[in-house]
Parts: sequence; C-alpha cells; structure tokens
Amino acid sequence: MSLRRAFLWTWVGGLVLFAIVIALGMPLVLTEVPGGILDHQAAGTAAEVDRIQSAWRAAGLWNQATLAMMGDLLFIGVYGIGCVLGGLYFRRSAQGWMTVAGSIALASGAVFLLTDYAETISQIVQLWRFEGDDGLAGLAATVRPWKIGSWILATLTIIACLLGGWKARRSA
Repeated sequence: MSLRRAFLWTWVGGLVLFAIVIALGMPLVLTEVPGGILDHQAAGTAAEVDRIQSAWRAAGLWNQATLAMMGDLLFIGVYGIGCVLGGLYFRRSAQGWMTVAGSIALASGAVFLLTDYAETISQIVQLWRFEGDDGLAGLAATVRPWKIGSWILATLTIIACLLGGWKARRSA
C-alpha cells in the first residue's frame, strides 16, 4: 500500500470514527453534566469526576460512558496515525510550503496522539475504579488544551495540503 493510500484510509477512517465517538457520547449529556464527556475531560479534581460519574451511574449510563471512552481510544489511534502518515506524505512534496506543512502535521499528529491518550486513559482509569483521582483528573485537564490545539492544527494543515495538492493538479 502506498503512503498516500495509507494516509487517506487512516485519516478519513479517523474522521468517521470521530463522528461515531460523538454519537456514542451524546447520551452522556445530562442536566447535571451539560457538557457530557467533555465535562469529564475538563473536571480537574477527583470531586468533580466523582460528581459526574455519579450522575452517569444514577442515569444508568456507566456502560455508555465506558463504550464512548473505548471508542475514543480507537479514534485517537486511527486519526493520530493518519495525521502522522499525512505529515510524512506531504513532507515529500515538491512544493516548499507543503513540505513545511507536512512537518507541522506530523508534529501535531504526534502531540495529539500523546496528549489525547494521556487524557483518555486517565479518564478510563477513574471510570473503571468508579473513583476520581486528583492526579489523573489534573493530568486530563492539563493536557486537554494541548490535545485540542494539536488536533485543530493537524486537521487544518492536512486540509490545506489536500486542497493545495488538488489545486496544483488542476492547474497542471
């Protein structure tokens, strides 16, 4: 399989998984937890994690939360690897700006992988223990901005490279 094909399959597959993970997380939005799983990610303290998990458990959503977080683990791996492969692919480009953009996508994809895995594994450990942990909650809340920023940067960079490549092929 070519690098381009591997990149496109994993990156687009990651986008599909992202939509599925969003759908899996929708039932976790409650009056007590208006941000759903996003509130759990940003909780920052064991007490807040316990409050959120208690609301989910009272609503019979503990299994749904586990399913959403496991789906997130799958999404992170597929999409993050897709970003890294896309970065490697675009770094090979003959266009100078695309080579730089490929390096940005590669680095952003790697940061996304590390930070989102740290965040999600921290969440899952607390969910499975059904007990918040200040260290794990703090870790998840601390890496969250880095995860979001790297995801946005990698995504926009890859879209720019795809559009740039498409435009170059059309004008050739």
